[in-house]
Amino acid sequence: MISYLSYLAYLAGWKLVGALPEKTSYSLFDAIARRIYRKNGKSVRRLRTNLSIVNPQLMGESLESLVLRGYQSYMRYWCDTFRIHLWSRERIDATVTFTNDHLLRDPMREGLGVVVALPHSGNWDHAGAYFCQEGIRLVTVAEVLKPERLFEKFLAYREAMGFEVLGLDSRAFVTLLRRAREKRLIALVADRDLSDSGIPVKFFGRTAKMPAGPAVLAIKEGLPLVVAHVSYTSIGIHIDFHSIEVDRTGDESKDIASTVQRIASTFELGIAQHPEDWHMLQRIWIEEGIYE
Repeated sequence: MISYLSYLAYLAGWKLVGALPEKTSYSLFDAIARRIYRKNGKSVRRLRTNLSIVNPQLMGESLESLVLRGYQSYMRYWCDTFRIHLWSRERIDATVTFTNDHLLRDPMREGLGVVVALPHSGNWDHAGAYFCQEGIRLVTVAEVLKPERLFEKFLAYREAMGFEVLGLDSRAFVTLLRRAREKRLIALVADRDLSDSGIPVKFFGRTAKMPAGPAVLAIKEGLPLVVAHVSYTSIGIHIDFHSIEVDRTGDESKDIASTVQRIASTFELGIAQHPEDWHMLQRIWIEEGIYE
């Protein structure tokens, strides 16, 4: 029953927000963010814990201001999600800026595939829509949501923007390997492990686990590996690209572990610069005693 109600809530969001004037929609979602923050529920407490680890120097009002801005950014993402199908090609193009985008464009222009690892920051769907509009064939993986009809709605939403979306199951990695050989752009959100096979990394001074997928694909297929950090701007998003050195010593386990650590360390840079746009409302660190 709860799953069905969630589906109805998301469906209502798509219909209602799309029908409202844009300014009204974003004002509404900002008000929702403020209300959720004041209620101080589980997601707000988790965000506070995560941001306090990212910014241990912040306390009191400074930390609370960051938590509120973080939830406002998170709700901006959801308002974007419910409205992006209304955006014109020109708007999507005009609202994206870059740093070091040659790290992605050059190998794609040469007919190579690229593996891109991203944290849950800013609006990664907006970034994907931009590159799909440029004719770049993008493949990604998504957690299978319940109920199934909700997952199908998100699937249709991303496919309408040009993504190929694979459900996160035992068959996904085999398909990703095939897409890598087809020289696709493979974009994987990789700051939270959803399996039992994550790689331990040091992340903001604590131990976390992150998925091996981006590193494994880059190592096995000899592809460039890039981290893309997406942050919000006043008009849209900015994407900051970083090249990741991939070890290929022949010791695959060690090569994967060292490469995943480099991904995590690069995630730190972007998150530290734009902590309010890191939409991490779940557990990341595995040490006991730091969660409520």
